[in-house]
Amino acid sequence: MPSISKRGYDMPSSPIRKLVPFADAAKEKGTEVFYLNIGQPDINTPVEAIQAIKNIDREVLEYTHSAGLPEYREKLTKYYGRFDIDVDKEDILVTTGGSEAFIFAFFCCFNPGDEIIIPEPFYANYSSFGEAMGINIKPITSKYCDDYSLPPIKEFQKLITAKTKGIFICNPNNPTGYLYSEDELETLRSIVLENDLFLLSDEVYREFCYDGYEHFSALNLKGLEENVVLIDSVSKRYSECGIRIGALVSKNKTVIASAMKFAQARLSPPLLGQIAACASLDAAPDYTQGVYDEYIERRNVLVEGLNKIPGVKSLLPKGAFYTMAKLPVKDSDDFCEWILRDFEYEGQTVMMAPGSGFYFSRYLGKDEVRIAYVLNVEDLKKALVVLEKALEVYPGRK
Repeated sequence: MPSISKRGYDMPSSPIRKLVPFADAAKEKGTEVFYLNIGQPDINTPVEAIQAIKNIDREVLEYTHSAGLPEYREKLTKYYGRFDIDVDKEDILVTTGGSEAFIFAFFCCFNPGDEIIIPEPFYANYSSFGEAMGINIKPITSKYCDDYSLPPIKEFQKLITAKTKGIFICNPNNPTGYLYSEDELETLRSIVLENDLFLLSDEVYREFCYDGYEHFSALNLKGLEENVVLIDSVSKRYSECGIRIGALVSKNKTVIASAMKFAQARLSPPLLGQIAACASLDAAPDYTQGVYDEYIERRNVLVEGLNKIPGVKSLLPKGAFYTMAKLPVKDSDDFCEWILRDFEYEGQTVMMAPGSGFYFSRYLGKDEVRIAYVLNVEDLKKALVVLEKALEVYPGRK
């Protein structure tokens, strides 16, 4: 039998999805599983998007322009304008989800052997695809005791070599919920300019900034027009994970032209997804406000509940809809498997993402889990009870 590629062997399993077989087995036994492992909101998609799909008046579902529907990209320029991000539709390439956007960015900005610095913990797929492309990930650790804030500039300087070609951030951050301030981004600006680097910025959670904090985009940084590549998606903004529509945005014409070659090779982003995303931009203001208010309530209930459980600690996220919670366990990978495989309380159990999967440094995250507050408040309360009861009897407690 022929063997698969080294890339296939080396590609890590998703820390977010690798426990799915255990969750499926629990469901087959009749156990209710609270899915807090993945950023799949239970929020309703805007009615404008649903109606746009239902009322499609086309006889052919054709390819679109490889860069995306012109009318959608034009509407996106107005959307970004609301955040003082000044871009033209030619600066926008519609992608098949945010994942394709950062894959294109990796292809266009980095060669095999190049190094890219990413604050950890970070979204696991960054390293998965980076490693698959031969890009060397250089993690710089953000610490719980520092609220997961941006590490000092001197720590970045220690990592920069002749092979360093970029820095990649997620703002607000997945998985920590940390929101980088304008001052922190200005620090990154100085590093990027001094070393002639690309700055990739994943900003898919831009609408979800809490407690009076405001989002500051990397595209708002002066003098970085040729350096910044923005990653975006409608998946979380409009609860449209399944339509697979994202965007790569940059004022660097060479990056966009290069990305277009990859876009043409995959032909076009999904037509139906673009129709839904385009209609979502017309969603009533009360939709966005209602979603925002719901996440505030969920965050407060979850974090307050976590901190009431003996031995559990969680910071209050400033953005996104995740928290990295510290648990009194020796190995969160084992705990997250155990709670699905061997535990239930009143017919219920919880699925979480082990923290280690969000760190490139393999020895970190062993007492952490990422929890996504994407379920309604009543389900979150039930999940908290299950978690507390599980920790009381888990044999791997520390």
